[in-house]
Amino acid sequence: MNSLYDVAIIGGGPAGSTAAILLARAGRSVLVVEREKFPRFHIGESLLPYSMSAFERLGVREKLDRAFLPKFGGEIATSCGSRALKFYFKDGFRLRHHQAYQVLRSDFDKLLLDHARESGAEVREQTRVDGLVFGGDEVTLQLRGKGEARAKYLIDCSGRSTVVGNYHKLKRAYDNLDKFSLYAHFDGVFRESGIDATLTRLIRARDRWFWMIPVSETRMSIGLVMDSAEFKKLKKAPEDVLEESLRDQPVIRSRMTEAHRVSPVYSAGDYSYRNTRLTGDRWMLCGDAAGFIDPIFSTGVFLALLSGEQAADAIDRILADPRKKAGLFRRYERKVNTVMNMYLRFVRAWYREEFVEVFSNPTERLQLAPAVNAVLAGNIGSGFAIWWRMQLFYLVLFLQRFIPLCPRLDLTPASAATTALTNEPA
Repeated sequence: MNSLYDVAIIGGGPAGSTAAILLARAGRSVLVVEREKFPRFHIGESLLPYSMSAFERLGVREKLDRAFLPKFGGEIATSCGSRALKFYFKDGFRLRHHQAYQVLRSDFDKLLLDHARESGAEVREQTRVDGLVFGGDEVTLQLRGKGEARAKYLIDCSGRSTVVGNYHKLKRAYDNLDKFSLYAHFDGVFRESGIDATLTRLIRARDRWFWMIPVSETRMSIGLVMDSAEFKKLKKAPEDVLEESLRDQPVIRSRMTEAHRVSPVYSAGDYSYRNTRLTGDRWMLCGDAAGFIDPIFSTGVFLALLSGEQAADAIDRILADPRKKAGLFRRYERKVNTVMNMYLRFVRAWYREEFVEVFSNPTERLQLAPAVNAVLAGNIGSGFAIWWRMQLFYLVLFLQRFIPLCPRLDLTPASAATTALTNEPA
């Protein structure tokens, strides 16, 4: 057993596995410490096309093609039944990849972690980190009941546990994003034919929104996001809130006449946050350990893969030349914060009614719709052509508050008659 690893990684999810694969394949000694035993249930099942290049680099593209459903786009519908706009990644602005995947996260995460093992990383599951000791030349991980592990550098990919962030008291909640989510898996949910059967469906109501994600040929992930204060005010069990909320939405209920729940109802709250620092002398934060914004637009796994890849590249270069550490750490932190800021603005816009009013009335003028499509696909807006189009989109959203440039929408649930027409199978 290696007495001093080049890199220790806390967490074997997508961020940790990505970093482990790249560093191990670069010849670095890597230890991954994961507190759970994979496979385990996890949410965040809809991936983005801009992650396809990372999958190709990791060498898992063929495995993913065999294991999971393709995803060709999405649909944003209104609870009132008056709008249902589908968008396909093939129509996105200058997109290289026109599809992604819909995944069972239990299987997806295990596939990546197993690939990290195959790539040469040492993986210890069911191993919990109880303490950290930061020295001048190394970091020591105190493992519950399993001694210690030492490494030159530490990458924290521990998800919302954010081990290093809590150690240094860096975690800060986002203002106005105090949300609560409930979700479960269902079989027998109606889906359309062809590529439309693969679309992620988002349903926007006045004070909440829902997702419907096909994660296998028969299974659908269905979830609800609402204000935490509203959930607490109901004083009901998560199972009852989810069941009643779905029943009150005809645009969803019409697709669930033959559905039955096949998983427990899971819930999560207080999940929107960011750490005030993403790097230290010998550590980096990746994925949800760096921060999490919101489940909308499926950015969680995308940011995990992106940050895991960026962190691995930085540490590999630092191990080759330690003099580059300060500059590479600054560059990493700036990059990840920039991407999170971009999606934070997008998410905050989503929670305003103007977003769905404008988005559901697309225009090809100036290619605004394809630009928004590209951001939904994972384009992080690094090019000027995307940037200025998104600034114009946000300007339209701002003006929509005061001037009805697009028709106003009533986001209260539709009548059953209207819904039956809207969702009639093609």
